[in-house]
Amino acid sequence: MTKIIYVDPRNATQTVDLADGTSLMQGALASGVDGIVAECGGNAMCATCHVYIEPERMADLPLMSEEESALLEGVAAPRKSNSRLSCQVKVHVGLEGMTIYVAPAQ
Repeated sequence: MTKIIYVDPRNATQTVDLADGTSLMQGALASGVDGIVAECGGNAMCATCHVYIEPERMADLPLMSEEESALLEGVAAPRKSNSRLSCQVKVHVGLEGMTIYVAPAQ
């Protein structure tokens, strides 16, 4: 299990233990983290699971696909250099203690 810290749009913090291979979106939904809509169920088709990753932890993530990047162009909250779709990031031990900020609008 890997500890991930979620910060919802109201700045409430929730630390959850997630199994490796679980997406950040799945972990948020299963743990009741507020703000993740996930309309497409994690198929990288809607961008309603937009999150901001701690900038210093971006190197711990796999590279973003062209599809994910294109979807992030149309998100409701501003796209930033640390924006990702939480459905596209799988948990692994290297992410231990990472903080995820849920975008304020989906």
